[in-house]
Amino acid sequence: MGRIELEGMRFFARHGCLESERKRGNVFMVDFRCEYDTSAAEADDCLGHTLDYSRVYAVVAAEMEIPSLLLERVASRIADALQREFPGLHDFEVCVS
Repeated sequence: MGRIELEGMRFFARHGCLESERKRGNVFMVDFRCEYDTSAAEADDCLGHTLDYSRVYAVVAAEMEIPSLLLERVASRIADALQREFPGLHDFEVCVS
């Protein structure tokens, strides 16, 4: 098993409870961490045998575009979307700040 992390993904988004927060927008950071079986990719250097970071980023970016009142909801949506996109992905973390 290997640990895959995408830290410090930066997005401008319109999340927040206050109307002014949603209107003005703000910069948010998202971190993603998971344990993943990287043995095949280590052996053959094939992208198809590991987690495609660009797809992870695209899923996170799509969810960050949807305004929410609470960051808890944003993180939950990101986790749900990642689980749908990567059904074999288990034991992962999403942090939105």
